[in-house]
Amino acid sequence: MYGDQGTGGLAPEALAQIPGALQGVVDAGDLSGFVTLVWRKGEIAQVNALGYRDIAAKLPMTRDTLFRIASMTKPVTSIAALMLVEEGKLKLDDPVSKWIPELADLQVLKDAEGPLDATDPAPRDITVEDLMTHRSGLAYGFTSIGPIAQAYEAALGSPLVNSRTPDAWLKGLGTLPLAYPPGQRFHYSHATEVLGFLVARIEGKPLGEVLRERIFGPLGMDDSFFWCPPQKRDRLAKLYRAPPEGGPLEDVSLPLTDSAPAFEGGGGGLISTADDYLKFARMMLGQGEVDGVRLVKAETIALMTANRLSEAQRQIPFMGIPFWGGQGFGLGVSVITDPVKQEWMGAGSKGAFGWPGAFGTWWQADPAQDMVMIYLIQNSMPLDPGSAAQLATGQRMGGRVALPVFQKLVYAALGK
Repeated sequence: MYGDQGTGGLAPEALAQIPGALQGVVDAGDLSGFVTLVWRKGEIAQVNALGYRDIAAKLPMTRDTLFRIASMTKPVTSIAALMLVEEGKLKLDDPVSKWIPELADLQVLKDAEGPLDATDPAPRDITVEDLMTHRSGLAYGFTSIGPIAQAYEAALGSPLVNSRTPDAWLKGLGTLPLAYPPGQRFHYSHATEVLGFLVARIEGKPLGEVLRERIFGPLGMDDSFFWCPPQKRDRLAKLYRAPPEGGPLEDVSLPLTDSAPAFEGGGGGLISTADDYLKFARMMLGQGEVDGVRLVKAETIALMTANRLSEAQRQIPFMGIPFWGGQGFGLGVSVITDPVKQEWMGAGSKGAFGWPGAFGTWWQADPAQDMVMIYLIQNSMPLDPGSAAQLATGQRMGGRVALPVFQKLVYAALGK
């Protein structure tokens, strides 16, 4: 527990149940540790640092532990793009090929799971909005089935560690057919990497530099970056895999670099801390402003956090589950549209928004409750071609239930 806490109007006895519930998951050997944070009505209601950031070295989790936040990167990249929209440097309906000619004149698979040479010309160009809503027709290898999944891995390399330059990567992407016509359906993909490289091209500098100048610097996010500087490495949590068949956690940490990589993945490459991400989440909760610093207009946050998926698009399962029953997707974040239908997946009020990461990281801002929740773990999930269907089930039960337990106990502390 830490000294800057009130309770934010949350029931202390309910909050007090959270550490014990999560510690049980660590003690069972299902996850290495947690850092969780609850902020409400202007104060930190609770911070928990449980378990280990490095099991072998017996280094405990601390409030300032660094985590690979994976797809929690996507909302940050999306804000950077929306800042350029506000400045008139791009529009949501602009074709992406205006800046990325590598993605002009694309082909679309006749069957998303079929042969790569059975294609039709794309009916239209991918737009900026298509990228931000994952309706571009692009894919990830791990969210795809059939030949296209292997083709993504072969043309682009791993989604986690990539030695290519952005230009070489985009060139490779341009050789692949789209899985679906642009605009047709939500298909989780490399779209936000493309968005990040688009931002970098417009600004004429690497994405990391753009984010530092526009977001991290102004908000005081000094522990957020695309690589871990050597002087901060002792705070970086190890990445672990829990073998589904049981047994001890395996250290599968990603290699560290001595300088910023050429490939800065706007879809999943950031490292950050609970307190750093809180600043970003509070900025979004504050309709573009936090602690006197405004990044975007209130109207831009409203646009970003409104569902843009059609009813038909929300009927299509995501990661093998009926994901959209109680929520939709805006410009880089999901948003709860029906809290009752959402209950089986978590907890939140209508209008609450956020987006998780593949290593189990998660956050949510709830405007109705003036609350931010942040949940950080380092649990490696399979990201091989075709593995998306396992994401909902491919971890041990203790690791799976920890997040919903955290969510439910926080809302129970509100009397929900």
